Amino acid sequence: MAAPLLHLIAGARPNFMKLAPLVRALRADGRLAWKLIHTGQHHDTAMSGVFFDELGLPPPDVSLDCHGGGHAQLTARIMQAYEPHVLADRPAACVVVGDVDSTLACALTARKLGVRVAHVEAGLRSGDMTMPEEINRRATDAIADWLFTTEPSAAAHLRREGHPESRIHEVGHVMVDTLLYQLARLDAGDAQALAARQAAQAALQSAGVGVGTDADAGAGDLIDGRFGVVTLHRPANVDDPVQLAALMTALGTLSARLPLLFPVHPRTRERLAALGVALAPGLHLLPPLPYQPFLALWRRAMLVLTDSGGLQEETTALGIPCLTLRENTERPVTVDLGTNEIAGTDPARILALAMRRLDDLERPQPSPLPSPASGRGGKKSEPVGLPLPLAGEGGGEGQPKVAVRRPPLWDGNAAPRIVTVLADALLP
Repeated sequence: MAAPLLHLIAGARPNFMKLAPLVRALRADGRLAWKLIHTGQHHDTAMSGVFFDELGLPPPDVSLDCHGGGHAQLTARIMQAYEPHVLADRPAACVVVGDVDSTLACALTARKLGVRVAHVEAGLRSGDMTMPEEINRRATDAIADWLFTTEPSAAAHLRREGHPESRIHEVGHVMVDTLLYQLARLDAGDAQALAARQAAQAALQSAGVGVGTDADAGAGDLIDGRFGVVTLHRPANVDDPVQLAALMTALGTLSARLPLLFPVHPRTRERLAALGVALAPGLHLLPPLPYQPFLALWRRAMLVLTDSGGLQEETTALGIPCLTLRENTERPVTVDLGTNEIAGTDPARILALAMRRLDDLERPQPSPLPSPASGRGGKKSEPVGLPLPLAGEGGGEGQPKVAVRRPPLWDGNAAPRIVTVLADALLP
């Protein structure tokens, strides 16, 4: 009897990072067959193809080559291109991750053809229906047979919306699986870690940033001194010329106190060039970076400013202070238990909050004697998540290193839990 077949859908860059641990878990479990289907939503090699290599993903079994156009055009093209493969393979389930157009398009196509759908990262809600991602995730959840959640609030949203308890599975976060796996690889110091370090150094040098001179330094010790990291990609921040110019002014002011590294998407770089924005000396624009080289940089950052959902979670997992440049987040656990703060999109407020964070981080920290009760010093407290060993993470030079508490189930084992649920359901 042939093993049940899964279609694993990858479209945009975050999907690749979330599928990598699932592929490893499927290989280790061995009970299910799978095909990797790349919709092509991110088609630039620098933004997607390289991720297959560094994340240990095989080349796609199917490439739909759908990209460009508006949301409706892209969704329709993906549905049309994916349908023949569903009809030919008749998979036991279609596994979609995240909330991009590829997620919804393939979920709709599969479900209309009678194929069950598994949604990884289900139940996240920002409440902002102007966000395409919010529409995608709500619509995907509405037709999914398995809803795999990353945090307690996501499961609560699904229950409140009336989803049966049998469909909701609290499994942890595959993005954290990838983060911890890649950190271990970087720290191993092997050929791939060296290549990641060299790629990061090349990007820094292209932007005129001083790099560390110790050839034997760890992958995170690439930069001379303290620094922050910026990522921006959401339309509210990069498509409005007035907003983008104001943000660059605020970041330029902040960079006089804390040098900032800003890997820029090609589309955003074009907009900045069109605006003729004069860059502050401390604001360094880098080319887009693959996952490992970027991780080698931001893991030592003193502060991260981002509008990315994934980076909110990853900074929480490593205990790095983060300001989210959005009016809301669908990942409230990063605020409730993590290191994230919602800064909004007003440049003046963002600058004020960033300066306050730096004041807090640079304030001398007391060093109490260790307490027999806690073993670390100070008052003993009850853990709210999973303790993260102090493995040199938690920020750059000048930032106090503190014990980090991860949200529940963010332990690097979300993917095996997902595979176990699917295999148990699909096998007799």
